Amino acid sequence: MKPLRIGVLAVQGNFREHVQMLRRLGAEAIEVRKPEELAGLDGLVIPGGESTTFMRLMGLYGLDEAIRAFDRPVFGTCAGMIVLDRDHLGLVDVAVRRNAFGRQVASFEADVPVAGEERPVRAVFIRAPWIEEVGPNVEVLAEIDGRPVLAREGRFLVAAFHPELTEDTRLHELFLESVREASSVDSAELDQRAKVPALPAPGAGVNVRA
Repeated sequence: MKPLRIGVLAVQGNFREHVQMLRRLGAEAIEVRKPEELAGLDGLVIPGGESTTFMRLMGLYGLDEAIRAFDRPVFGTCAGMIVLDRDHLGLVDVAVRRNAFGRQVASFEADVPVAGEERPVRAVFIRAPWIEEVGPNVEVLAEIDGRPVLAREGRFLVAAFHPELTEDTRLHELFLESVREASSVDSAELDQRAKVPALPAPGAGVNVRA
């Protein structure tokens, strides 16, 4: 089985740490800096960094529209969550408050209980946002003091923190599992289409008498 090809947006931010973690998990991690580099990917990670800088550089290189058109699973962490929210790319139905936990000096680590996980996930919060509003189709997976910090909507997974800065790989594993599921669905649909007989051409098999 071929390894999953996962792009990591590499215009700014903590992309190297994501690349390293994805490779540890057996994925083929590819740094993405141009729209054409999204072609053929099974999924995409948008890392933490500075969201204003992200949006400016993405607009400069045409990555904003390319990511809007990208139809594979996406994982956004910290600034990546902001980039995906209602007010930016508009791909995830959440409203996000920037620097909600405070500035750099207020950065912290915490063990965060996550839905479906037996043990808490170690999370690093650096100038972290939180989710202030969620749409009806958004599933909140983790909270701190009643504030959502991990959520999922369809093929999108978003985190307010930096899972790539710890040794805990479970959130990346969760994302890769969603990528495998999406790839399996696509393969099944292709197989089904291949089994459907082609319609005969108009008039084919009809005897016409003079």
